[in-house]
Amino acid sequence: MVKRVSLWNSGCPVARSLDVIGDWWSLLIIRDVFDGVRRFSEFQTGLGIARGVLATRLRDLTERGILEMAPASDGTAYREYVLTEKGRGLFLVIVALRQWGEDHLYHPGEARSSLVDIETGAPVTRLQLHAENGRAVGWEETRVQ
Repeated sequence: MVKRVSLWNSGCPVARSLDVIGDWWSLLIIRDVFDGVRRFSEFQTGLGIARGVLATRLRDLTERGILEMAPASDGTAYREYVLTEKGRGLFLVIVALRQWGEDHLYHPGEARSSLVDIETGAPVTRLQLHAENGRAVGWEETRVQ
């Protein structure tokens, strides 16, 4: 098995981010927490992931400050995984991946889930990058300095 190389010391924020959340299990766990999943058994059942892999990913996400353990919301003796402020900051990343997948990975008319506004029930608007003055910008109108 190939050992994973750490990108933590990279000068690139994308590389550092991938060092923390760059495998699919981590992103699917984070997605599930946003969707209300909190307990180990719920993750395992929903994702179909091996116990050892799940335990490793949950430990890593906790050690890196994305998740934290909290008393169970139902008052039982269980502990639950919840997003930290750092973890909640990944919401737009998950939405961006969702919208990219909707645009490029489905056939017209193919069934899929939708992200909707709880208040109105309407689909959320598309993410868009804006310049400081509010003007919409695309990749060709930006550069890394």
